[in-house]
Amino acid sequence: MKHILKNTLFTLGLVALSQASFATSDAVAGKTKAAVCGACHGADGNSPAPNFPKLAGLGEKYLLKQMLDIQAWDKETDPVKKTKAGRAVLEMTGLLKDLSKDDLSDIAAYFASQTTQLSGSKKMDVQVNSGLQVDALALGAKTFRAGNASTAVPACTGCHGPDGKGNVAAGFPRLSGQHPEYIEKQLRAFRNGDRTNDGDQMIMRSVAEHLSDAEIKSLANFIAGLN
Repeated sequence: MKHILKNTLFTLGLVALSQASFATSDAVAGKTKAAVCGACHGADGNSPAPNFPKLAGLGEKYLLKQMLDIQAWDKETDPVKKTKAGRAVLEMTGLLKDLSKDDLSDIAAYFASQTTQLSGSKKMDVQVNSGLQVDALALGAKTFRAGNASTAVPACTGCHGPDGKGNVAAGFPRLSGQHPEYIEKQLRAFRNGDRTNDGDQMIMRSVAEHLSDAEIKSLANFIAGLN
């Protein structure tokens, strides 16, 4: 509960931040600079492959932070620090290393301006810890909208909105329409401590550590079709 209250206050503080830092970003220039990104993420940021995330519509602030974090990890030469600095995405190794912050801002502006194409949810069952098979869409919707009070998991809507479209001002990304495989992978990475670039507040790690396998799979499936 202490983590949840702290994260709520932190979120409110972020929402109050101005978007002035993006005033000079250029989405038109970003389209040209993002050409190489299209091979994996799609020309408009709608990746056709589930192992590469959709970038379209994720929010400029979030996209810029992720690229800066990936770049920081990629540039780190100390093998000890490299495990802690930034965000490790092996598929991105070398791709952002020589780009300036202005370049990354333009790329972020371009992808943020694109429309997300929904991946879609599917009907399936998942096995919860008791061994029972339950409807994944129902469990996903319940967890997303209400959390799980018994395990101190807050509702995802607090940061990502009731429609899953995120909070641009706070830098919380759109989840709606993302590939379910990618969402599941990131939730597991936060839960396992393999992804740590959610800040000193550990917003995602403090949530994901209490999610069960069934809740993670159900959330990912539900979010993929949320709109």
